[in-house]
Amino acid sequence: MVQVSLLRLYILRALYLFVVLGLAVMVWPGVIFREEPMELMESAVNSMLAAYWLLCILGLRYPLQMLPILLWELVWKSLWLIVVAVPQWATGVMDESTWEVAFSCLMVVIFPFIIPWRYVFLIYVKRRGERWR
Repeated sequence: MVQVSLLRLYILRALYLFVVLGLAVMVWPGVIFREEPMELMESAVNSMLAAYWLLCILGLRYPLQMLPILLWELVWKSLWLIVVAVPQWATGVMDESTWEVAFSCLMVVIFPFIIPWRYVFLIYVKRRGERWR
C-alpha cells in the first residue's frame, strides 16, 4: 500500500478547502441570487463549477480518492493558459476578459507543489489497470 504522510493529507485538504471557499464566494452568489436567466455557455460553466465544488467537498474527507479532480483541474487550466492565454499575451492582443480568466487559472501553479506525485505515479501509472474482459 502506498503511504502519504499525514502532513501531505492536511495540505491536500487545505487545497480542497481553498477551492471550496473560493468557488463558494465567486460562483454560488451568481447562481443563487440571479435575477435574469443565464446565457447557454455561462450556465454550462456554472454547472461544471458547481459540480467541481461538490467534488472538492468530498476531497476534504477523501483527499487521495479525489485526486483525479485536481489532476483534471491542473490539466485543463494548464492547457488553456498554454494554448489561449500565452499566445495572446505574447502578441499583445489579450483583452480584459481573457486577463480575468488567465488570472483565475493561474491559481493552478500551486497544484504541482501540493499533489503527491509519487502516489499519483504508483497508483495511476505503475499499478496494474482494471481488467478489460
